[in-house]
Amino acid sequence: MKKAYGIVNILNISDQTKFAEYVKGHIPTIEQYGGRFLVKGAVGEALEGEWESTRMVVHEFTSIEQYKLWYNSEEYKPWKALRQSCSDVKVVLVEGCIDF
Repeated sequence: MKKAYGIVNILNISDQTKFAEYVKGHIPTIEQYGGRFLVKGAVGEALEGEWESTRMVVHEFTSIEQYKLWYNSEEYKPWKALRQSCSDVKVVLVEGCIDF
């Protein structure tokens, strides 16, 4: 089965207090759906091309279907709304390589 990776590019945080609440509050929902963090709040360095970001997050889930279950879940819904109210992010979901 191919794992899934959610790559979150955080462009701007307009309210640090709300965003800190989001960070703390949404973690249990990720764990509940079997996800984990591979990268959490890191600042990247562009080696090629232009890259706009203040922080990066990478989630790993067992499958794309499992990631979507979490992302659209009732448990995550209020946290997603909070994040959207206080930050500007881009999220991309990609399928990983086949496990050997």
